Amino acid sequence: MDFSFNEEQLELREVARGFLADHSGSEQIRAGMATELGYDPQLWKQIGSELGWTSVAIPEEYGGLGFGTVELVALLEIMGESLVCSPFFASVGLAANAILVAGNEEQKQALLPGIAEGDTRATLAFSEAQGGWSADSVSTTFEETDGGFILEGTKRFVPDGHVADLLVVVARQKGTSGQEGIALFAVPATSPKISRQRLPTMDSTSRQAEIRFEGVELSSDARLGGDSNGWEEVARALDVAGVCLAAEQTGGAQRCLDLAVEYAKEREQFGRPIGSFQAIKHKCADMMVQVESARSAVYYAACAAAEENEEFPVVASVAQATASDAFFGCAGDAIQIFGGVGFTWEYDIQLYFKRARSSAVLLGDASYHRELVAQRIGLGSPA
Repeated sequence: MDFSFNEEQLELREVARGFLADHSGSEQIRAGMATELGYDPQLWKQIGSELGWTSVAIPEEYGGLGFGTVELVALLEIMGESLVCSPFFASVGLAANAILVAGNEEQKQALLPGIAEGDTRATLAFSEAQGGWSADSVSTTFEETDGGFILEGTKRFVPDGHVADLLVVVARQKGTSGQEGIALFAVPATSPKISRQRLPTMDSTSRQAEIRFEGVELSSDARLGGDSNGWEEVARALDVAGVCLAAEQTGGAQRCLDLAVEYAKEREQFGRPIGSFQAIKHKCADMMVQVESARSAVYYAACAAAEENEEFPVVASVAQATASDAFFGCAGDAIQIFGGVGFTWEYDIQLYFKRARSSAVLLGDASYHRELVAQRIGLGSPA
């Protein structure tokens, strides 16, 4: 595998870094956090219809640019550095990937162009009250009727679920358990008998919602991919989404390191910058090791996804565990370097600390993914 970005990928990253330096700085992040939506609609329009970022990993036949996971990861790492407030990860990393994995040709033609254009905000509704990510965690049910399906249950912690136009919902057939009877459904968020509520969260840069399905009637073509057992498709979609999240986390970890180094050069104690003290040097060096380890794991997983390598499920969980630990570890170390002011509203490092804590559990924490690695290499029972 070649881990160096090509010229086109490097240009994508540089354009993204320059744009976000102007449009996702501290002031813009805080303004987006203060809104009901949780982001700036104008910024979202620029990201989608003008810059085309929402179409990066969607094939050309569905209105996209026809790149892949490597390009998406390259972009998301830069977005993670800038702590972008937008439904990008929910729409592209979660929903679009699930549709690409599970949808049939007609469903892809119908659903993906809107996401590619940035017109459709979408998300994946998986997690429920217990917050787990295994097949056993799915308790929302569906039952077949003469004309389609009836969906019943409650989803929680749904990324940007309060603003999504399209919900990709994971449910199980009534009477099934474990991996049996799992299916994915494409559900318009404005369907009757759906209620949504934004949840209060520690991290205001990334919103979550509770969504209730109270006997929602769906047409027969709402089920993605037909009648096959859907857990393998769900697991694949979650792995790809996890690598996307890990790329964001790696970018966030890098930014924590940059902020800490910058502050250590400026803050003086006992007549010299605190960065000259050995304890601070060691802490920054440890942070750099964590960042580079996460970056290597994420890039390898992205290449494995692009090549459809059989080891992808294993390396995807390795990337998620490594990046989660790196982001939260770097955010915590940076807070210590900043000292007491690091927790104050005036400094941005506290925003990264909150995002690190939130994203660490969004698709399963590091311990969960290390357990998945063990299971996937044959050291435990399958999840």
